[in-house]
Amino acid sequence: MPSPHCDERPTGVAVDLIVLHAISLPPGEFELDCVADLFCGRLDCGRHPALAELEGLRVSAHFVVDRNGVITQFVPVGMRAWHAGESAWEGRARCNDFAIGIEMIGDERRPFTDAQYRECARLCRALMRRFPAIGPGRIVGHSDVAPGRKWDPGRQWDWARFRRSLARIRRDDVEVR
Repeated sequence: MPSPHCDERPTGVAVDLIVLHAISLPPGEFELDCVADLFCGRLDCGRHPALAELEGLRVSAHFVVDRNGVITQFVPVGMRAWHAGESAWEGRARCNDFAIGIEMIGDERRPFTDAQYRECARLCRALMRRFPAIGPGRIVGHSDVAPGRKWDPGRQWDWARFRRSLARIRRDDVEVR
């Protein structure tokens, strides 16, 4: 689903980071519909009171992994998605310039699913093959690049479990564009 909320990466800036996020729209609901509408610029903010604060917001991610492990791409990986906002990693500001953003449908109250860990790991492994500068230590949370401002993927995301899943991936059968 192509998102209009992206632009060209700065010239000469290599992709070398993956930022994991979590999203639930409206809060506590785990369907892709509202998230897709937000990322595609067509969210009806009047359909639920909790969406009102999103009016006019222009954000996106490269990928979303839903609760069943289905991966939806919104922005080509060569483009800059607008996912990290004001952010920094290892002294470099503007993480959107050099990062891939992956959203998991979820929140801080419920565990992520087995399918999400598996498919997110598969996707990250494919991205690591496409962008060799991304190693396992260069997959971080939104809370890591925007501490104090963002919480996600949150305490429900089991980093040790994710890293075990990532280590088990042997082949790349996820296409990244």
